[in-house]
Amino acid sequence: MADDKDVKMQRIAGHSEERFLGSDIFESTRHTLPPPRRGGRIREEAREIDVYHQCDVAVIGGGPAGCAAAWAAAKAGADVTLVERYNCLGGLSTGGLVMWIDRMTDWQGNHVIQGFAREFIERMPAESVAGPPRADWGQTDPLKVNYWQNRTTAFHGIVQWAPTLDPEVMKLNNQEMLLAAGVRLVFHAWAARPIVEDGVAKGVVFESKAGRQALLAKVVVDTSGDGDMFARAGADFDTDIEEGDVHHSMNTAWVAGGVDMNRWINWKTLYPEQLRQLVEKGREELGFFQTPYVTWRPDIAMWLGPRQSGLSALDVDDMTEVEIRCHRLMEGHTRFFRENAPGFENCFSLQSASQLGVRHTRRLAGVSRIERKDWPLGGARPDEVGISPSISPKFPVVSVPYGSLVPRALDGMLAAGRHVSCDANSHGFMREIPQCWLTGHAAGVGAAVAANRGVQPRAVDVDEVRAILRSQGAHLSEDAAVVKARGETDSVPAE
Repeated sequence: MADDKDVKMQRIAGHSEERFLGSDIFESTRHTLPPPRRGGRIREEAREIDVYHQCDVAVIGGGPAGCAAAWAAAKAGADVTLVERYNCLGGLSTGGLVMWIDRMTDWQGNHVIQGFAREFIERMPAESVAGPPRADWGQTDPLKVNYWQNRTTAFHGIVQWAPTLDPEVMKLNNQEMLLAAGVRLVFHAWAARPIVEDGVAKGVVFESKAGRQALLAKVVVDTSGDGDMFARAGADFDTDIEEGDVHHSMNTAWVAGGVDMNRWINWKTLYPEQLRQLVEKGREELGFFQTPYVTWRPDIAMWLGPRQSGLSALDVDDMTEVEIRCHRLMEGHTRFFRENAPGFENCFSLQSASQLGVRHTRRLAGVSRIERKDWPLGGARPDEVGISPSISPKFPVVSVPYGSLVPRALDGMLAAGRHVSCDANSHGFMREIPQCWLTGHAAGVGAAVAANRGVQPRAVDVDEVRAILRSQGAHLSEDAAVVKARGETDSVPAE
């Protein structure tokens, strides 16, 4: 059981229209590991390193954003290399076991996040996808809402397209889509630093079993999730968080087998008071506690928590603390549910994630950004490259600007994924997997256009980027709406 001195639970209201997901956050400090013996410095010897490869576009990180970026850039005619530190693609959606893919429809059921995202899911075998049929998207029928909200695809009384996918099939699907597009894959390679000359990124240095090598590129796309490349290149970034949201917490996800999720759902729906008592008992016994989510199979359950805040994903000791704690919690939860929860009498620990579940570290300070104050406005941005669902029916869809991918000063680089340029409120949904697909897709096309035209990413013709995105299946506002937005922007007097 976690030490009460180190655990403080902060309850988040599940009905709030400005929360993506109601949850519990457990605030904690490091207490498992003794402090390291820090102090002093050593000098690292300077040396020449071999050039591994030269390409048009180097994508750093093979998570959802990186896969979309590499695929899109290659489809747009660029020579692309993707560097990934693990042994598979998909990032948190696969290695992190975040197999629940969040909303890709607006509150009327329109499919707004498409492009790479849609092609990726449509390539998945039917038995590897669990989610509502197309006819139910946008439904408000109470019976359908009640059914799907227990399967994480109905929010605010509206059924959404938010499927759960088999993570192993996703790994293969990502791999085969990128190979078919002509992307060079480099697994088991950790990008250590960007190569920057006169304020322009020229590639990256990465470490592998072969030692230290250089990858040279016309454009670097940082999809590391933590902004490692743009931060180390000296680009500006933000780190502020919204204390009451889940997006700044960490955990290692896990799955358990041998369960009957249909029985569990029926029980917790019919007996809410017994569920409340079960949760209280779990908190008393385990300290950190969370109930499970559905997966693509009714005999497998997953835990995407407990979510722990107050620890940093940029601190190796904090990350180690969370891993140690979560692996203990995996066994503790499995035992607790086997002994106490209907449908879990025969459950067993099946797998823990190979990647730590990080929600926030750095966010790019871009040429423009997505902000809470703009949520109610609706309409297209002058440089729109994607459309995201909003946080609740209270708001229209969110137009994603190309400028949110572009560093304010650094050239030769774009950034996409959970470190896209936005404020702390907007990060709560812009970090999700579909939005990472969206911004990755846009960054990949932008990088390819820049490389193909021999210009910096900030200087590309956004209309050309939009045309290629549309040809690759992305959903965008009408061109006339973008032109109108440009006119309105031009008419605003300078401060």
